Amino acid sequence: MMKRFILVIIMMISTLGVYSFTSNALDAKKTSYASYYHDRFNGRKTASGEIFDNSKFTAANRTLPFGTNVKVTNLRNGKEVIVRINDRGPYGGPASRALDMSKAAFDEIGDINHGTIPVEYEIVD
Repeated sequence: MMKRFILVIIMMISTLGVYSFTSNALDAKKTSYASYYHDRFNGRKTASGEIFDNSKFTAANRTLPFGTNVKVTNLRNGKEVIVRINDRGPYGGPASRALDMSKAAFDEIGDINHGTIPVEYEIVD
């Protein structure tokens, strides 16, 4: 009887453990750094096929699907902006940067006189 009880407990713990690992990691908040696009990219085609416009609230990320809306929070001042992923990157520079934002989106939450800002970002519906 005791062996059966212990076996049931082990099975319950195992099931809960597996369940916790199957939660969607994409929905988790992540911290990183964000930069912004130089004006020379205006009018160029993005990886999604859209024409880049530095006045729209868009961003590049290496892995998130195109069209994903992401809430980006500046960790220095708490300001937030929602951007739509429409490009791949950032490439070059430090690998610690997760987002390349349009100039308008970056200016909404940070100072464009500084090239990067620490951010927290998460997917929103």
